[in-house]
Amino acid sequence: MSGYYKDFWRRFLNNRLAAAGLLLVIVLFVLSVFAPWITPFNPDRIDAWHVLLPPSGTHWFGTDELGRDVFTRVVFGAQVSLKVGFVAVGIAVVVGTVIGLVAGFYGGWVDSLLMRLVDIMLCFPTFFLILAVIAMLEPSIWYIMMIIGLTGWMGVARLVRAEVLSLKGRDFVLAARVLGASDLRIIFRHILPNALSPVLVSATLGVAGAILTESALSFLGIGVQPPTPSWGNILTAGKDYIEFAWWLSLFPGLAILVTVLSYNLVGEGIRDALDPRQKK
Repeated sequence: MSGYYKDFWRRFLNNRLAAAGLLLVIVLFVLSVFAPWITPFNPDRIDAWHVLLPPSGTHWFGTDELGRDVFTRVVFGAQVSLKVGFVAVGIAVVVGTVIGLVAGFYGGWVDSLLMRLVDIMLCFPTFFLILAVIAMLEPSIWYIMMIIGLTGWMGVARLVRAEVLSLKGRDFVLAARVLGASDLRIIFRHILPNALSPVLVSATLGVAGAILTESALSFLGIGVQPPTPSWGNILTAGKDYIEFAWWLSLFPGLAILVTVLSYNLVGEGIRDALDPRQKK
């Protein structure tokens, strides 16, 4: 098994774009975790004497309309965005994996019923469904994570179902049946570990999508609420001053761009590294 992982990492790191994406993901994660120690400023501290200052040696990304340090708010905003991305994708992966496993393993009317549920969910425009649900609830980061996760599991369910359909007729599954293993043991001990590769790729790409969705919701004013910093609500505040305070929109926009691009590059790299046709 160690040889398999070494082979995987060799192929992954040989992909320069994927390796660069992984490096950026690690840097962003470190910045978000150690944000209180990286910057000397408080993200919510109002300073009326330093309003809308351009980038400088003291304020690297300038200050906003309330005198708050933009670099500090962008770094603390990374905590919110990454938290939303990981928790939302975690929910989507758990729900999608369970539904995909049950549908693929049992087949028949169970498969038909669950796949029709997937088709119904896919008929709804996801972003507008999220907007409608959040509009009826009190804006909260926890609601946002749950709603993004509960509206993003369909792709994972289809991937897992397809993997299970190809695995359940394999010899190791038939041998487990002959030995008297229960359905739950076969599903979670023998099938699930062999069906996780596409789920890993989907989850990595899903983090980027969840971060983008959270930023869009916060930009519209129904996501993370001020004064809690998130990249979306920093952009919202910056749009009113874009003609003479360009830094308010540029730096959070770049943070979103770099983060989403990094996770997409990592996801593509994992997919290529797991592709048997790439093995040499």
